[in-house]
Amino acid sequence: MGLVIEVLVHTAGIQDRDGGKLLVSKAKTNGATFHKGYADGGYAGKFLDFTKQEWEVIFEVVKRNELHKFVVLPKRWIVERTLSWLNRYRRLAKDFERFGKTVRSWIFLAMTRLMLKRLDKHYTTP
Repeated sequence: MGLVIEVLVHTAGIQDRDGGKLLVSKAKTNGATFHKGYADGGYAGKFLDFTKQEWEVIFEVVKRNELHKFVVLPKRWIVERTLSWLNRYRRLAKDFERFGKTVRSWIFLAMTRLMLKRLDKHYTTP
């Protein structure tokens, strides 16, 4: 089976942990086969229990320890780096879109472009 990527865009009225449940459920239903993930501190609590019991996915919560100091946290850079890549695209830098489906499509386009650029560098012979 190929790589399954899932994106879920929802309203601001939905808590992160509730949106996370929806995202994991949707990804697993569509055939994703991951067993571990990393989450922000907003996902602690029932979300961790739900994903472990329902889908057998273990999430590691990465929290900030120091409030006024810069400390590199393991695994947090993965999320921050991905958000930085998406913010390079003008349509994704601000909330210009009216519909969540449009944002989802732009995220897929941005990540597809990023992957194609990497493949081109990898397979181009000097």
